[in-house]
Amino acid sequence: MRSTGFRRTFVALSVCSLALTAAGCGSGDESAGGKTRITVNCMPPKSAEVDRGFFEDDTAAFEKQNPDIDVVAHDAFPCQDPKTFDAKLAGGQMEDVFYTYFTDAKHVVDIGQAADLTPYVKELKSYATIQQQLRDVYTVDGKVYGIPRTGYSMGLIYNRALFEKAGLDPDRPPATWDELRTAARKIAALGDGTVGYADYSAQNQGGWHFTAELYSQGGDVVSADGKKATVDTPEGRAVLQNLHDMRWTDDSMGSKQLLVINDVQQMMGSGKLGMYLSAPDNIPILVKEKGGDYKDLALAPMPGGQGTLIGGDGYMFSKKASPAQIRAGLKWLDHMFLTPGDGFLGDYARAGQNDAPVGLPEPRLFTGAADTKDQQVKKANANVPVENYQAFLDGNQNLDMKIEPPHAQQIYSVLDGVVSAVLTKEDADIDRLLKDASGKIDGILARG
Repeated sequence: MRSTGFRRTFVALSVCSLALTAAGCGSGDESAGGKTRITVNCMPPKSAEVDRGFFEDDTAAFEKQNPDIDVVAHDAFPCQDPKTFDAKLAGGQMEDVFYTYFTDAKHVVDIGQAADLTPYVKELKSYATIQQQLRDVYTVDGKVYGIPRTGYSMGLIYNRALFEKAGLDPDRPPATWDELRTAARKIAALGDGTVGYADYSAQNQGGWHFTAELYSQGGDVVSADGKKATVDTPEGRAVLQNLHDMRWTDDSMGSKQLLVINDVQQMMGSGKLGMYLSAPDNIPILVKEKGGDYKDLALAPMPGGQGTLIGGDGYMFSKKASPAQIRAGLKWLDHMFLTPGDGFLGDYARAGQNDAPVGLPEPRLFTGAADTKDQQVKKANANVPVENYQAFLDGNQNLDMKIEPPHAQQIYSVLDGVVSAVLTKEDADIDRLLKDASGKIDGILARG
């Protein structure tokens, strides 16, 4: 599941059309005019005029620095459409360098459509500076098949103004689910339609958040070998019991349920919601689209202190790509996305000058000296209240970072029904719901 933010999800999926056939949709001729030619996707669409311009300028600069490489970029929106992704892979129509979500990596490898980058990653200058846990996402059986581009982790967005109004310390956000429950009661007690805590429970988003909440309790959705469901556990029951009690005992979640992300964002932006789970990229949406104010919006780590759900994206290479194309593609990734404080995603000075938020705590891709440099440049150009996110930065260092489960969307659909039942039926049988969900997830995993 993706957290919704344009600076992360601007990127475009190219679908082969007659207009693109001449240029080649997948891995076409390697050389053109003596140059190594690569096709790439994830170029911002023309409707995103500023980002499109940055992307084109950065690619042109790369070609000037590397006159032996020709980059052909494809655009559309969204970057990856699940309805066409597998068909493009199977049909050999994928670009030489193509965008993937973290959860795609193993699948693309399993069906034999990914180039093995292991012999070449030493040529990627930035590879060793990328966080190990993100590199591991694209490492299968000891071989490297992709390069991370961004990463995010879930946390707790909260309204500092409502915290103060409810007598809570906005500099001490809830660190446990019990503390969150207490804070939610106090915020809801303000009345006038104010909701203490909101959660999703429809369109697979309830299952997504159940997963994040389960991770925060130290649980897992599936076993380590990916063969069995592990939701019918004390941790799974704790997640649902907490939601049930906040909804029905405390009345701190409001009466309207079956909410999805847009509903909750609207509540937070209007100043009527105290807390909800999200990644940092929700914050600019709350301000620019939903009427929120940066000074009121803060971010804390996931309550529970055990773990958090992480996601992100990166690039993989077509199995048809030649060694020269792989080397050229890695150089392009270094230039565009993997140079701290520079490039399409890292040029914070340019971003700030064009009204993009600078200073959000994520994405945070690098470690060591590279991370230090990236953070220094970000801080120097910050145009949002970075102090509002310090708790998130500090707390995340101690959490177990876990990606989404295999077959995530199918599993989320099952768990959606569990969460929605708890939030809409006061007499919901939590044990029965988890037992039934476990059986259904086992079936999904057995089918592969």
